[in-house]
Amino acid sequence: MTRFLLPLAAFIVLVLFLAVGLGLKPREVPSPLIGKPAPVFQSQLLHEPGKTLASQDNLGKVWLLNVWASWCVSCREEHPLLVELAKSGIVPIYGLNYKDKPDLALQWLSQYGDPYIVSVVDPEGRIGIDYGVYGVPETYVIDKNGVIRHKQIGPVTVESLEKKILPLIKELQG
Repeated sequence: MTRFLLPLAAFIVLVLFLAVGLGLKPREVPSPLIGKPAPVFQSQLLHEPGKTLASQDNLGKVWLLNVWASWCVSCREEHPLLVELAKSGIVPIYGLNYKDKPDLALQWLSQYGDPYIVSVVDPEGRIGIDYGVYGVPETYVIDKNGVIRHKQIGPVTVESLEKKILPLIKELQG
């Protein structure tokens, strides 16, 4: 009888771990970068390869960094929302074109609209690695001191914009 207790206990523990795992929300993976300075980068501009943007250029303002690519299907889903947000002028949006071909990225922005103040290129994904990018799209809210305050994994939705991102931006700008 006792020889069955150990396998039964192991099975129960395994079922509990599975139950907890199934209850987690994959879009709410905590980022170790929240509350810490955003990784410093300097990269070429997508539209003007001879010029660069450094993350430090945005100190003193609240801004969004949106990681996107022309090959990303989910980016297409969030893009109209980003275009509308950019038109509102509430917050500047900067793009990080992730592991993409510049000509395809430019064509994509021409076709779907360009919500970005500028987009910088990250052809090898090195900047993305520093930011802990799991996949595209991802969006970061960065405060006036260059600290990451929020990370949106997956496409920005109306709900995430209204419930999390915009209230946080207003708080940080105030």
